[in-house]
Amino acid sequence: MSHEPPNVTDAVAKDVNRRQFGANASNYATSVVHAKGASLARLVELVEPQSDWAALDVASAAGHTAFTFAPHVASVVATDLTPEMVALASDRANELGLDNVTTQIADAESLPFDDDTFDLVTCRIAPHHFPNPDTFVSEVARVLRPAGVFAMVDNVVPDDAAVAQTYNDWERRRDPSHIEALSMDRWEAFCRAAGMSVTHAETAPKRMGFQFWVDNMSVPENERPGLLHDLLNASDDVRAFLQPSGDAIDNAEFVLTEGLIVAANS
Repeated sequence: MSHEPPNVTDAVAKDVNRRQFGANASNYATSVVHAKGASLARLVELVEPQSDWAALDVASAAGHTAFTFAPHVASVVATDLTPEMVALASDRANELGLDNVTTQIADAESLPFDDDTFDLVTCRIAPHHFPNPDTFVSEVARVLRPAGVFAMVDNVVPDDAAVAQTYNDWERRRDPSHIEALSMDRWEAFCRAAGMSVTHAETAPKRMGFQFWVDNMSVPENERPGLLHDLLNASDDVRAFLQPSGDAIDNAEFVLTEGLIVAANS
């Protein structure tokens, strides 16, 4: 089975991303998974941010990661491709009184910053939307200062190509802006190719309620039963990966795997 993402142009993929997240921006402002997920505190713990650091948060969405790091660093620029998300993050930063947070529209694969600008670049639960994740990682390395830190969290897949393909196809039916969740091996290879050294890598399970999962992307009601059917009736290998439980839209759950990588720039 192929391990390739959908054959769409970058421009089309990014336009879908803007439209999908623009329409659902308010959902991300209140999403507990994004605002308070265990990986967020774990990132801060592993990175050990310093008070004189300049930080960049890529694909910040509603700004949760940027806001979590803001008290620990000198400044944070929260960026996103979607204007509605940037406006939401800006308003929320003002409400929270985070004077060291600024916001900016930016493409993760073409960051509008000079070389060697930041001490820290973060990106959390977003890179599976990027058409060219290797380009994204190269851009991170470019804007990081020597010895700067890259800290990333994203949903990841196992090395089994068939399971990865089945999961990614299923995820795209919920969210057309989903491109491809990658394996940890591929993310680590991208970091090394960009001249960064991976200093820490780990995975952790993240239990998801099916209803929350479809609500967060405003999946039409008539499409939800098919998604649930395919989850509950998946192959043994896919079920071992997603660990589904329950039997109805309002009680079904499954497990996603989050990968966390911290890397140091050369």
